[in-house]
Amino acid sequence: MITYNPAFDLYHCIFRMIHIIQRLDDNDCLEVDKIRIWDFYVLFPSKTYTIMIRRNEEELKSWRKRYINKTKNPYEYNGDNRKLFDRLRPYQMAALSSLVSYGIIDKKHFLNKEIMISNRALLNKFIEKTGALSQTESNTLSFMSLFSKSMSMLGIYGLKSRTNLMESKYDAG
Repeated sequence: MITYNPAFDLYHCIFRMIHIIQRLDDNDCLEVDKIRIWDFYVLFPSKTYTIMIRRNEEELKSWRKRYINKTKNPYEYNGDNRKLFDRLRPYQMAALSSLVSYGIIDKKHFLNKEIMISNRALLNKFIEKTGALSQTESNTLSFMSLFSKSMSMLGIYGLKSRTNLMESKYDAG
């Protein structure tokens, strides 16, 4: 039996990435790894419930509970999140590299492991042609943006540690 999984489809990854980077303001930069983490949760919204949210962030918990369904897709991967995140890396990097080659993402920033939009008009044209995210995907992306756009990647309260998708044990910060 052949099954389709959007996680390992380069074109679907490009589709997700254009919607993710659309959330950036002009002249804003985000780390490539942060974009990759956001993409992981857009693919697997129910896994946002594995993110560590601190006690003083109750508003985020209630927002997540209200807008992101906790029930898993029955076909969703049930293994280790970190291994799955690592398996996605080649697809995510190829999608981002494609967006660099199209001139949507700035090449200098990309080589420094940052994402910055270089041509918003072209990005908007791509989005117009490809269509919108589903409501669940859009809600998940809004949650991730609200939760972590200005959050550091490093340290015990950094995004790497809170999501546990990347090694953070030896981070300074």
